[in-house]
Amino acid sequence: MKMFIDGKLCDSVSGATFDITAPATGKVIDTVPKATAEDIDIAVTAAYEAQKAWAKVPISSKVEILDKFLAIVDENKESLAQTLSAENGKPINEARAEIANIPIGFSGFMEYAKHYYGSILPQGGEAGQDKHVQLVTREPIGVIACIIPFNFPCDLFDQKVAPALLMGNAAIVLPSSDNPLTLMRLTEMLGQAGVPAGVVQCLTAPGAVKSAAVSDPRVHLVTLTGSTEVGIDTAKLAAEDLTHTALELGGNDAFIVLEDGDVDLAVEEMIWGRMYNTGQVCCASKRFLVHNSIKDEFAAKAVERIKKLNYGDPAKEETQIACLISEKAAIKVEEQVNHTVEQGGRIILGGKREGAFYDPTVIVDVPADADVAIDMEIFGPVVPVIGFDTDEEAIAIANRSMFGLSSCVFSRDMKRAYKVAQAMEAGGAIINGASFFRSFEMPFGGWKYSGIGTEGVMSTFDEMTRVKTIVLKNIIE
Repeated sequence: MKMFIDGKLCDSVSGATFDITAPATGKVIDTVPKATAEDIDIAVTAAYEAQKAWAKVPISSKVEILDKFLAIVDENKESLAQTLSAENGKPINEARAEIANIPIGFSGFMEYAKHYYGSILPQGGEAGQDKHVQLVTREPIGVIACIIPFNFPCDLFDQKVAPALLMGNAAIVLPSSDNPLTLMRLTEMLGQAGVPAGVVQCLTAPGAVKSAAVSDPRVHLVTLTGSTEVGIDTAKLAAEDLTHTALELGGNDAFIVLEDGDVDLAVEEMIWGRMYNTGQVCCASKRFLVHNSIKDEFAAKAVERIKKLNYGDPAKEETQIACLISEKAAIKVEEQVNHTVEQGGRIILGGKREGAFYDPTVIVDVPADADVAIDMEIFGPVVPVIGFDTDEEAIAIANRSMFGLSSCVFSRDMKRAYKVAQAMEAGGAIINGASFFRSFEMPFGGWKYSGIGTEGVMSTFDEMTRVKTIVLKNIIE
């Protein structure tokens, strides 16, 4: 498969390539160009010029083009899902669900774009300003580098590319090198639908090469979803040119079950909130803080429920949990679980790895000062159970982490649950549901080391536009 630069399918200037392998089998799926800094420069140059004309295209015309894109996606939805499942290791039904999100996400942004209004400051609201009309408008920010991770590539393509285009920006898509194929196809489909050359492009660039886009002063915004370490490095590089950044980063979300919480509901939400996408979710529940009076019941029921999951080949229709993105990722999870055991945890389910597959794992007796209970984010299907005795203790453990992406609490007492939700230092707090909750409309983003800015229909347009105030001075007699 080739890159999509300036409206054309092309190889890297260097001619270098790299293979994309299926993590479940280790077999090569396809070969893609290995982009260089020169390729990035070509793409940025094209984007910088094309964006100026695209900004003048009416939103209604942009919506018509994106409607054509959604029709092309619909015609190819099964093929896209199969590609996503193969390159990601995502169970096929989860891959289908992610492809099905494309029209939901794009349509939400398309509808809101029609009603994204500016404002007029009230005449004479401030003393001495009664003769002037002050119009507050929004204009495109310019060229946007969209750095997209492996775990939900299509969902994040929706969250970044749709609003970028609708607001009159040019988007340079930089997917993960582990699984770029689906996003390469989606970008080409946007071109087929009528997005002009240079306005949307996709380059398969290794991590270090992506920095060439971040450091280019012609790039006006870097929107990145990824690890906190990469986010900090990106922010430092972008700061050299005062380039705007929107960063959705790591998380170690607390899942609190108070003693009056519904254990059966909590276990079901654990399945959704921890096992989905084989645990590779930024806002997955990762620290299970369960009241000491019910923690043994929760752990036992969690084990029995996890055992009922169909675990294996992502291509099979019945599979509910499969492999991680790579053997390297699985080895890291293995090392983190072993470290947790060394710090006092006890495995009662799982704990085994084979290639890129890591068994769903439950660890009990995890001390509140263990690394996993604070800042060690395990990106895999692991449930570490940590006991507590009071609401205040649970909140203290939850807030001890440097992360603050999302959180959740289970209780039958809504006033009590709301109090805990308010106290947690995170960008989201779910009551009686797992922290893995993200609608397209809601503003999604983290506190502390979990990011800067928010994404979603309600907020991304603000991130991707600049404010301009036009004053008609002394226009009123």
